[in-house]
Amino acid sequence: MAVQEVALARAPEMHPSIITRLHELVVTVDHKKLGLMYIAAALFFFTVAGSMAALMRLQLVVPNNDFISPQVFNRLFTMHGTAMVFLVGMPILAGLANYLVPLMIGARDMALPRLNAFGFWMFFFGGLLLYFSYLAGAGLSGMGSAPDVGWFAYSPLTARAFSPGMSTDYWILAILLGGIGSIVTAINLIATIFCMRCKGMTLMRMPMFVWLMLIVAGMILLAMPPLSAAQIMLLLDRFLGAMFFDTQAGGSAVLWQHFFWIFGHPEVYILIMPAFAVASEIIPVFSRKPIFGYPFMVAAAIMIGFISFGVWAHHMFTVGMSSIGNTFFAVTTMLVGVPTGIKIFNWLGTMYGGKIRFELPMLFCIGFLFQFLIAGLTGIMLAAAPFDWQLSDSTFVVAHFHFVLIGGLLYTIFAAIYYWYPKAIGRMLNKKLGLWHFWLFTIGFHLTFDTMHIPGFLGMPRRIYTYDAGRGWEVFNMISTIGVALQAAAVLCLVINLLWSARKGEKAGDDPWDAWTLEWATTSPPPAYNFEVLPKVRSRRPLWDIKHPEDPDWRYE
Repeated sequence: MAVQEVALARAPEMHPSIITRLHELVVTVDHKKLGLMYIAAALFFFTVAGSMAALMRLQLVVPNNDFISPQVFNRLFTMHGTAMVFLVGMPILAGLANYLVPLMIGARDMALPRLNAFGFWMFFFGGLLLYFSYLAGAGLSGMGSAPDVGWFAYSPLTARAFSPGMSTDYWILAILLGGIGSIVTAINLIATIFCMRCKGMTLMRMPMFVWLMLIVAGMILLAMPPLSAAQIMLLLDRFLGAMFFDTQAGGSAVLWQHFFWIFGHPEVYILIMPAFAVASEIIPVFSRKPIFGYPFMVAAAIMIGFISFGVWAHHMFTVGMSSIGNTFFAVTTMLVGVPTGIKIFNWLGTMYGGKIRFELPMLFCIGFLFQFLIAGLTGIMLAAAPFDWQLSDSTFVVAHFHFVLIGGLLYTIFAAIYYWYPKAIGRMLNKKLGLWHFWLFTIGFHLTFDTMHIPGFLGMPRRIYTYDAGRGWEVFNMISTIGVALQAAAVLCLVINLLWSARKGEKAGDDPWDAWTLEWATTSPPPAYNFEVLPKVRSRRPLWDIKHPEDPDWRYE
């Protein structure tokens, strides 16, 4: 009884505290809290979407499997792809930009704090709306359920004749909300970078992370409106009979593909450019050298942003475009590899001759370099229209873009978590758990996606529910599924590490990596106002100048 009385006595004190904290999160306009909220929400959706991928791999582990039905499989790959692109990739990068850009440019907050909060809640409610489709279907006699038309939603699959009910409508409205959130975040980033830089920080003194986020924000402003326009046209088709994409009424199903991929391929670079940004900050710190060829890195990033808007139809080599169209998009697809190659050589040039420290952020960046190189090589292969004609819609293409988005993007997200977690939380992540995470994920990743190229060569289509035995695909599908299990174990190590280290981790101090950008000049975690006195910048590595005035060779203007 005494224990119960004590618990009851404490209860009134505990509940207001929890309510107060939740209220602070709901009403906050602090860029750091919003950045962490973006990242936490994205990691939640990542675990959900990753679980869906695991279920798909279990279905394909053996031929003629009936673990899940074809309809459930269609919903799984639709929701997995949609979540990974719109609810994981973009928001986690928005979170990093929200948290780091004001700190890196010596500002106290984003230029438009309330707009910043609005962008987060639009994304978050869009994500909830997408997953609410599961609940809606249960209570409306089958009139609504999870979307099942693929994350690309090709016409005429999205017409009411082939997609009755509300499932496609949930997909459209959820992505529309998320798109609005992305656009207002991009506007805010551009305003912040151009208007809020501290004294002395010229454009050519900005960290590469800030430069690349500026370019990504500009790409979002150009890429998201075509997708939003296509979704509005699709809503008009479904509810008002507009017939934009109905070929029997004079519309064009291929028109949807053009609209979608005008967004969809720049989106690949919208996702991967922040990965470049993370690598460009981490590799120099752990190589103990400034970034090699800074002006060329900036120019290459601008070139990638520009060329990426001229390559969208390489997703459409099989739809019957003219030979001139196929040739143009094949050339532009190969051309975009040139500035990307410049970046890889710059990172290698930074590492060459450096005093490399193999800390966890650096290990993930090295993995990124190796895997993104493979992704680039298979991308150049698919840039050849005859080769793409043979392998389009095969598991070879699935392996290629997962090398980009997991081997490239996800590895740098992991690197960013290990690198900036001490700044955000004030404690170091456990290195042993981190090594288990790195090696389990790396081995699992290569088991899954290296082997997936081969069934593609052997003719295995993507997005199939099951397959017959005797086609030579069985062993490779078994190995791919084993790799997914290892990746799941690796992610579990990361989750345990994040939660355990928040309370028990070694205290980090203000600058545990001996870095040189301005976010490390303040406390860990930073105060609400970021800097007591706004800093003044005289070079690209201002913190190093303060700590090492005896070393003038680091002052690259």
